[in-house]
Amino acid sequence: MAFEAFYRRHVDAVLKFVVRRVSDPHLAADLTADIFLAVLDSADTYSPGRGSEIAWLYGVARNVVSAQYRKASREARATGRLAGRRLMDDDDFARMEERIDAERQMRSALEAMEGLPEGERAVLELVAIDQLTVTEAAEALGIRQVTARVRLHRARRALAHFTSPSAVYSEGRA
Repeated sequence: MAFEAFYRRHVDAVLKFVVRRVSDPHLAADLTADIFLAVLDSADTYSPGRGSEIAWLYGVARNVVSAQYRKASREARATGRLAGRRLMDDDDFARMEERIDAERQMRSALEAMEGLPEGERAVLELVAIDQLTVTEAAEALGIRQVTARVRLHRARRALAHFTSPSAVYSEGRA
């Protein structure tokens, strides 16, 4: 009963306070309700010796409206960061998962390659990762083509159980 009387005494003043600060009637009604809910939650903090109930009520109202402005500002910044960016659809997620799986496989292959002798690893990297032909890899390493082929064969055989055959046995570009 006491709250109902308090509400009836001050609802018009609170609504006017809110309407001067926001232009959306639905938001004004919601904020007015939020203010009176906040009053209920913090009723034990009111002390008549520190000021009138209307002054305390306006303090609560100011805090609720300020919190709304802060929330709206955060939402506007978040919306601004997303503006102009296309959100991912199901196809994008599928492509992303494929990339992650492919990179996971590549990381495993690179880890396995660390155990190879330097010459074998260098040829394999140039052919399988950098997509050079065996001839180009041999030229880049300053070795004969037959030496590059032998090293590539040894590296592939050593790594066969770590990666898929298509990744290990790629001959580079044509």
